[in-house]
Amino acid sequence: MGRKPFARSHEAGFSDDHRVRLLQGAEELFPALIDAMDAALSDVQFETYIFDFTGAGAAVAEALIRAAARGVRTHLVVDGVGTGALPQAWADRLQAAGVQYRVYSPLGPLGLLLPHRWRRLHRKLCVVDGRMLFCGGINVLDDFHDPNYGTLDAPRFDFAVWATGSLVATASETMEQLWWRMQAVRDARLRRLPEALHALRAASAARHAMQADDAGPPMRAALVLRDNVRNRARIEKAYRRAIGTARHEIIIANAYFMPGGKLRRALVLAARRGVRVRLLLQGRYEYFMQYHAARPVYGALLEAGVEIYEYAPSFLHAKVAVIDAHGDRPWATVGSSNLDPLSLLLAREANVVVEDAAFAVDLRQRLVHAMQHAGRRMDPARYAGRPLRQRVLDRVAFGLMRLALWVTGNRY
Repeated sequence: MGRKPFARSHEAGFSDDHRVRLLQGAEELFPALIDAMDAALSDVQFETYIFDFTGAGAAVAEALIRAAARGVRTHLVVDGVGTGALPQAWADRLQAAGVQYRVYSPLGPLGLLLPHRWRRLHRKLCVVDGRMLFCGGINVLDDFHDPNYGTLDAPRFDFAVWATGSLVATASETMEQLWWRMQAVRDARLRRLPEALHALRAASAARHAMQADDAGPPMRAALVLRDNVRNRARIEKAYRRAIGTARHEIIIANAYFMPGGKLRRALVLAARRGVRVRLLLQGRYEYFMQYHAARPVYGALLEAGVEIYEYAPSFLHAKVAVIDAHGDRPWATVGSSNLDPLSLLLAREANVVVEDAAFAVDLRQRLVHAMQHAGRRMDPARYAGRPLRQRVLDRVAFGLMRLALWVTGNRY
């Protein structure tokens, strides 16, 4: 009898024809992204939560403009909360060059008072010529700039990947479908119903040619999506499956960490069966809800022996994990999904999952270095003895988060 397939590979979409390279921060991502767009021959598909034109972000916008100006079909989708309306000067330049752009779910006069507006486009994807994919947690945002806090003393800590292989077609198709659905809605609102019907039909027919890339050995990988239709829980299930089969080590770096009960139990059980579990989490205050609502879940994890490190030099924005990098079943993921209710229950997200030793070891080394040189390990006694005011704020934020989920009809 043949050997049973490895349990972590049961997720649909895995294949062995990929090349995947890890990119840390905008400093590594943006040059690769710009080079790819400057070499584009036919097509650039781009989605991002935040598109900020300050500093290095402007260079990405310039690359989009250059691509469109030489006749490359260029589609840009930004989120209505993360980005909103583009600055008029840049909107005019993009339009003049031929960049077609859409704003996903603009807020309207009532803003976020309407719960259905909480469903956001949070994934960060770019497909060039249907043959290469960029995916991760990095927005179009300068590493040393924050829209709310200004200039940062140290770069934001985040990751993305460059990839080729069959997962590119999956990314391209889902981006094309979203584009034409948005176009159909736009046409319907303008009462152009024939155009709207044509757009919906085009979504199901959209495909892009793949070109082989021979750089480096092939890897086993998949693109794992989360949406509010067919893929409601795929990313969380991928995490739980990998954690449940971990034998030696789990390292997770996540910006906004408020896992649900099943994911928390999986981490606790892993720690109790002897797996070393380390979490690298946000150490700097950024947003009230995300900062304080995360703290109440730390207690049970610390009690089980989970090590928690808080990243302090700058904002941690990573959404990555690596499991058993030095074992015979390495697993790693890089993507846009936080382990919190907004990402796991409401937003459109995209993660690349890689089962490759060299890739896993590379990511592990970067995370361990960050924990050793930039992370403050949380002491269980200090956590238990934190000031009353902080504990009250933590509980208030946690309660508000649960109330918000109840309003949307979700349980977590």
